[in-house]
Amino acid sequence: MILSFTLLPIISAHLSGADRAAGIPPTMMMLGRAIAAYPVGWLMDRVGRRPGLSLGYLFAAVGSAVSVLSISMWESFPWLCVGVLLIGMGRGVSEQARFIAAEVYSPVRRAGVIGLIVFAGTIGAVGGPLLVSPSAWLAAYFGLHAHAGPYLVSVVLASLALMLTLFLLYPDPMKVGRTLARDMEDMEEKNTGRKLWQIFANETVRLGVAAMLIGQFVMTLIMVITPLHMDHHAHGAPAISWVIMAHTLGMYGLSSLTSRLSDRFGQVKIVVAGALILGVSTMLTPISNQIVMLAFSLFLLGLGWNFCFIAGSALFFSGLLPFERGQAQGANEMMVALAAGTGSLGTGALFAEAGIVAVSTIGFAFSLVLIGAAAWRMKPS
Repeated sequence: MILSFTLLPIISAHLSGADRAAGIPPTMMMLGRAIAAYPVGWLMDRVGRRPGLSLGYLFAAVGSAVSVLSISMWESFPWLCVGVLLIGMGRGVSEQARFIAAEVYSPVRRAGVIGLIVFAGTIGAVGGPLLVSPSAWLAAYFGLHAHAGPYLVSVVLASLALMLTLFLLYPDPMKVGRTLARDMEDMEEKNTGRKLWQIFANETVRLGVAAMLIGQFVMTLIMVITPLHMDHHAHGAPAISWVIMAHTLGMYGLSSLTSRLSDRFGQVKIVVAGALILGVSTMLTPISNQIVMLAFSLFLLGLGWNFCFIAGSALFFSGLLPFERGQAQGANEMMVALAAGTGSLGTGALFAEAGIVAVSTIGFAFSLVLIGAAAWRMKPS
């Protein structure tokens, strides 16, 4: 995902002929994430987690192949949008892996497990941007446009994930999770859970969702436009790759620490800390266009997202019953994707009209909203 995203704003501006359109394909990616998340989550509650995850990786593989063709063969902006839409659908499913892992553990270990799964993304997060230049060489070797390289590699990686899930994910985590729940709570098989509105009426669930929504929105708002911002200041693909790598390192690299802090101080305090870090990042991003400053501010942006994402996920999951997890998690991922899509769609137009300062100001304002919401939750009743 990170590999295919790194050059996407630049490819978008090139194929469309306008900077204003740079945010459209990232938005299509987030839209695809929203489209697939709830239906596949609903499906997982009925047929199991393995078929649902496999379907997501299939979406990602096909979407990556379409993206290669749109860049190298067709030179088509609309087909690029179709390709990244399918990639986004794959992400909408694969993002639920953290919840799938958590459901086979006892409640006291779930925050740590979620953090472990997010931490596992560190290899891809750091390695993705580093593969941009080699993948461009690989694409050129096969007679394709250099920008198609990341998507060519993504076809292989998504196909590998599909095969690993199909052949190695046994027993199905849904069966394990429900058996564990019955052992712990003596729940009956006929229990089908609550309606969605009842789930999201829970105050803890709402704060968890808010942390993920706002964290994703602010992160996407800044991250999507930074490669184009750097391109305007004559930074090449290697420099952009290093900045994105710093960002993704912040997103994933300290996840185990986040989990420990969450267990020690509580998820709500970690949400507050994450929102504060996001706010600092939005203030630092416009200060300088030098690589070191941009890398530091994007690292903080990723770290703030990490705090909000892990703590918010744990808060959200703690309010769910076993037989409603798939659809509730799918609905949550859909809302998070819509928030990210709103950020990526708006950031291109905002950047074109008012520059990086305006983009950062909006991100700062939403960080303050999250701080206020979490502080209110901490207020003694």
